Order: sequence, then structure tokens, then C-alpha cells
Amino acid sequence: MNFNDYISNKSQPEFAKKLGVSQTIVNSWVRGIKRISSERVLEICEHTGWMVTPHELRPDLYPNPDDGLPSDMRCDCQKAA
Repeated sequence: MNFNDYISNKSQPEFAKKLGVSQTIVNSWVRGIKRISSERVLEICEHTGWMVTPHELRPDLYPNPDDGLPSDMRCDCQKAA
């Protein structure tokens, strides 16, 4: 699920309050006006219950789909090989 889909089902002001930012900031993230800072990525993912991943928010910082995820949520691809 991407951030826009997640946030469209939630209240932007409520989500902003949880993060301690303004609703205007959340709206600018949704609209792609402002990039989510590297300091906020994991916090946002945690607040979404990891429904939104670091890779989805900032693929430039988290190039692999399971980068930044808690260890119990990562794909252990080496075991699968």
C-alpha cells in the first residue's frame, strides 16, 4: 500500500497530530510537493503499522523492498535459495 492510499483512508489532521507535524505538511507529502525527510520515514511506517514501507516512501534511501523493515517482516531470501 502506498502512502497516498493509506492516508486517503485516514484523517490527515489526526495522522499529523500523531507525528507532531501540521496537517499542511502531511498534505504536502501526499501531493508530492514536499519529500518526506529521512528522519521521518521509519516513524511514518511505524505509525501505519508497516502497511506503508520505507521503500515505498523513499526508494532512494531504501532501494530494496524490505530495507528498513523490522527483522521479523523481512524476506529471508537466502533461506529460500
